[in-house]
Amino acid sequence: MLTVGIAGGTGSGKTTVVRKLIKMLPPGEVVILPQDSYYKDNSHISIEERQKINFDHPDSVEWSLLMAHLAELREGRPIEMPIYSYLTCLRSKETIAIKPAEVVVVEGILVLVDPGLRTMLDIKVFVDADADDRLGRVIQRDIVERGRSVLAVLERYNMTVKPSHLQFIEPSKRYADIIIPGGGENLVGIEVLKTIVEKHLR
Repeated sequence: MLTVGIAGGTGSGKTTVVRKLIKMLPPGEVVILPQDSYYKDNSHISIEERQKINFDHPDSVEWSLLMAHLAELREGRPIEMPIYSYLTCLRSKETIAIKPAEVVVVEGILVLVDPGLRTMLDIKVFVDADADDRLGRVIQRDIVERGRSVLAVLERYNMTVKPSHLQFIEPSKRYADIIIPGGGENLVGIEVLKTIVEKHLR
């Protein structure tokens, strides 16, 4: 099994890179473990407190569960992946059954930040994008998918997203084996990654 970590700032195009990579590879060969699924369950705190959670901080993620699940997949055992809702900031009672595959992609903004997880990754990728481009995508996504106003998105960006990006995410770029500038539009970078993954599959 090959484990690939794909990190990068919020709105950098990570998901697009993952989607295009999967399309280029044989069906059923790749499973995705999104870091977003492993945000800590916050049912013990009030709705008001949940709204203040900094999802761009490493402390918001249950790394131990993510690494345990990755270890299980590497051993050839299926897992029950959590489902997390940004609207309620809670984990669902339901889970998603994930079976082992030839390639496991762990995708999320903080994937290269945690030292323990880094040791489990065979290939470490950082998807890079201009800060203005990222902000534009974040505004669009949070309005459509998370029901936030432009003002609320900008406030959150300045309070938590930008400071955490500078403190944690941007510095994690130095751990990457491959940097893909320009996000999902960089077809050459995605092709390079695909070639490396295919070499392993062969």
